[in-house]
Amino acid sequence: MTDQTSRRRRSGGRAGNTRRSSPQVIGQMPWRVPQNPDRPTEPLGEEGVGAIHDAAMRILDEIGIEFLNEESLEIFKEAGCRVDGGNVRMGRDFVMEMLGRAPSEFTLTPRNPDRKISVGGKSILFGNVSSPPNYWSLDTGKVSGNRAQCRDLLKLTQYFNCIHFAGGYPVEPVDLHASVRHLDVLYDKLTLTDKVMHTYSLGRERVEDVMEMVKIATGLTEEEFQATPHMYTNINSTSPLKHDVPMIDGCLRMIRRGQAVVVSPFTLAGAMAPVTMAGAVAQSIAEALSAIALFQYVAPGCACAIGTFTSNVDMKSGAPAFGTPEYMRATQMTGQMARYYGLPMRASGVCAANVPDGQAMWETSNSLWSAVQSGTNMVYHAAGWLEGGLIASPEKFVMDCEVLQMIQRYFEPAIWATDADSIALEAIAEVGPNGHFFGIEHTQQRFETAFYQPFLSDWRNYEAWSLAGEIWTAERANRVAKEIIASFEAPGMDAGVRQELGEFVERRKREGGAPTDF
Repeated sequence: MTDQTSRRRRSGGRAGNTRRSSPQVIGQMPWRVPQNPDRPTEPLGEEGVGAIHDAAMRILDEIGIEFLNEESLEIFKEAGCRVDGGNVRMGRDFVMEMLGRAPSEFTLTPRNPDRKISVGGKSILFGNVSSPPNYWSLDTGKVSGNRAQCRDLLKLTQYFNCIHFAGGYPVEPVDLHASVRHLDVLYDKLTLTDKVMHTYSLGRERVEDVMEMVKIATGLTEEEFQATPHMYTNINSTSPLKHDVPMIDGCLRMIRRGQAVVVSPFTLAGAMAPVTMAGAVAQSIAEALSAIALFQYVAPGCACAIGTFTSNVDMKSGAPAFGTPEYMRATQMTGQMARYYGLPMRASGVCAANVPDGQAMWETSNSLWSAVQSGTNMVYHAAGWLEGGLIASPEKFVMDCEVLQMIQRYFEPAIWATDADSIALEAIAEVGPNGHFFGIEHTQQRFETAFYQPFLSDWRNYEAWSLAGEIWTAERANRVAKEIIASFEAPGMDAGVRQELGEFVERRKREGGAPTDF
């Protein structure tokens, strides 16, 4: 790296940024990292927590987890675990010792340090929909995703203050060849957003390329980059009881350079896990802990979170179901186990609905509120998810952000304050039994901020709504999304940093990007 490039990195990503924001199409709440003040819902008693813990430890010790990654098998052998072919068995003492190394909280600092987020404690963070191959809007119907649609959803990700991190590709741009897709999409993500970045653990080249691009965008030396996490990856186990090659490889590369990992088994009760929720949760915990123990052995104290994606299938068709009562309880149960192990937790805002209708919103609301109830710290797919993760939708994105803002408002202590002004005895006495509170001074001083103000919900009566054109929610969301995208202004980036990112992308494309089998 030349001295000129080094200087450009040091000045460009941080002090060299000019901060600006897009015009405010809607009245939204300011950026902040919400704090969940509520005690978690805990369906399990102490005996139940102990039973699931014991079951997870027995799975690890007696049944074992299959690791297809050869490097991980050598590491487990070095650690004294029992390795038979690809099967790894580890004693509970080893697992608990490794978990004791993991931090209960860590920070992620993107190129804009004002967007730094804390994962753990009482923080709850919301991320955009990630990875659907298809796109749906009122204008297009269901179509395969492309780069333009991906960019539009990234603009919504940046615009909404209730979205705290940019997860995976908000829709897969299948018009970009898989060998270079990560380069183009990460260039778009880093220039259109200034929030925390994610990389897919899908091969050495993708992980290393994205880490280099994030390092360029943040203006850091390698030493500075490794000193604290600036990005993360999320992996899924291959349930039941298996971890594949590239995901473990990607995580090992990330933790060796000081970046964060989230391990989220995808366990569907009745298909990839026992039909009982306790069994499904125990299996999910075992799968996650096996990988986290590996990472803590390799890089003690590395930033790790445990994820839950435990739901059930429709036993008539085998299709995944989300936002069900079983999903909600599994999320709450996993929250209890995450606190037992002292790990930050990830959940999701998901649904099985095919379009942004009533089913989509009640299932997603169930998912989101179960995340709140469980003490979740990171909520994946919080805005824009449809069809069990096969569709991303701008209308659904906007509709979900209304719910996310309501949740954030619900957290505000002012709602349940009990000081004298809030109890308002003088105002009650002033109005008495025959008046109203609209015009009194107590109301006049507070009416603008007293209640949540929606940007999408229509609170007019039927006649007023009808006279205004009888516009349904998804239609209003379509209009809002279009207005935000049309007026969007990307956050500032130093010209030298942007040039260096572009040069990196072009060089890696000339080198072939990442290998594929087609």
